[in-house]
Amino acid sequence: MLTKERLSHDDLVLLQLLASGLPADAVARRLGLSGRTIRRRTRAICDQLGVRTQIEAVVWAVRRGLL
Repeated sequence: MLTKERLSHDDLVLLQLLASGLPADAVARRLGLSGRTIRRRTRAICDQLGVRTQIEAVVWAVRRGLL
């Protein structure tokens, strides 16, 4: 389970790819997952971090030096 203090390596990879500007479907292809899985994982990260959008999740990680 995610915590605000620690995101998993996979979560950070996902956020890094989203931060690069790739849409969810392109991220999914790169990671070998479905677009639905990427959107679900992104939503779970956002929920855990208490943010509403993937952009806010990326900003959260950048501000903490994780990306």
